[in-house]
Amino acid sequence: MFNLKPKLSSSETTIFTRMSALATEYGAVNLGQGFPDFDPPADLLDHVRQSASGHTHQYAPMPGLLRLREAIARKAGALYNIDLDPHTEVTITAGATQALFTAIMTLVHPGDEVIIFEPAYDSYRPSVELAGGRTVVYRMQPPDFRINWQMVAGLVTGKTRMIIINSPHNPTGKVLAKADLESLSSLVRNTEILVLSDEVYEHLVYDGHCHESVLRYPELFARSIAVFSFGKTYHCTGWKIGYLVAPVWLTAEIRKVHQWNVFSVNSVLQHALAEYTDNSHHYHALAGFYQAKRDLFRQMLAGTGFRLLACEGTFFQLCSYDDISQSDDDQFTLELVRKHKVAAIPLSAFYSEPGGVRLVRFCFAKKEETLLLAGDRLRSVV
Repeated sequence: MFNLKPKLSSSETTIFTRMSALATEYGAVNLGQGFPDFDPPADLLDHVRQSASGHTHQYAPMPGLLRLREAIARKAGALYNIDLDPHTEVTITAGATQALFTAIMTLVHPGDEVIIFEPAYDSYRPSVELAGGRTVVYRMQPPDFRINWQMVAGLVTGKTRMIIINSPHNPTGKVLAKADLESLSSLVRNTEILVLSDEVYEHLVYDGHCHESVLRYPELFARSIAVFSFGKTYHCTGWKIGYLVAPVWLTAEIRKVHQWNVFSVNSVLQHALAEYTDNSHHYHALAGFYQAKRDLFRQMLAGTGFRLLACEGTFFQLCSYDDISQSDDDQFTLELVRKHKVAAIPLSAFYSEPGGVRLVRFCFAKKEETLLLAGDRLRSVV
């Protein structure tokens, strides 16, 4: 018998995989896992077909296709008023999760502490654990999930290596304001603390809110790694292509690990994205596109037993079911998929210590007919 020494504290399959499997088993509308049920833009797919018919089938350069990195630098300059060097500050990755993982594995060492904000995207903690670090949790409180930066400062110790932020925030839909970024910048000033900024929903902000990227703040960017996703921007999560932006000194270290992790990323799709990323019309229209879906879904749940929390960004809607059931959220989502044929994600999946949260997360990145069907089924939940 082998004496295995697990590197992770949990061996469970992710909640997203489990709920998607249950949705298939029960014929449910899947509003759980965060992916659209519609295709990428037609003209982007045309570029994919053209790229696939060309000589684009061999390894791309390790840091990514230069034409694509140049397009990203132009986009960042237009959006965030930053002058990026595409040669030394932009790296193409196999999805945003790989970018996050690689940054953490590169920069977090055994014994280091990493501050995260819960509820949190579920890859942060295991990545820190695999790097030998320890997560220190700031627990945001519903319904507004605001951050008290003085309390965050109280979590900082001599072992603090990194702070991970996520805005727009999955799963809460909260968007960090300018004051939040300024407070974070003040907090890390005169320290050696790094900032890992998960910005995959950068274009999905509603009601006049603005995405405050770390790229907007030169002092903050000097110690930051910002992570982005083509999958979220172009409705192509299955392509698993993202990128990270970091100062030269951080990028050089991250690429050392990246080259031994995936080395390079799908070349055909990089060529297609290089042709399309300069199309600013698409990403400028995303906020209105998804806000309409958010509003339709919220309208469908109006007058039901679900209480909708504010959604400032992302394509996720949190709902309280306190007026429907006192079951824990795991049990409630199981009943929801089995009895009412709608799959959701229990919010407890985003906490290290769930603590009786009766909130569920729905994904509204779906066709109108999908949202209408889900709404009809959810109105029957009493």
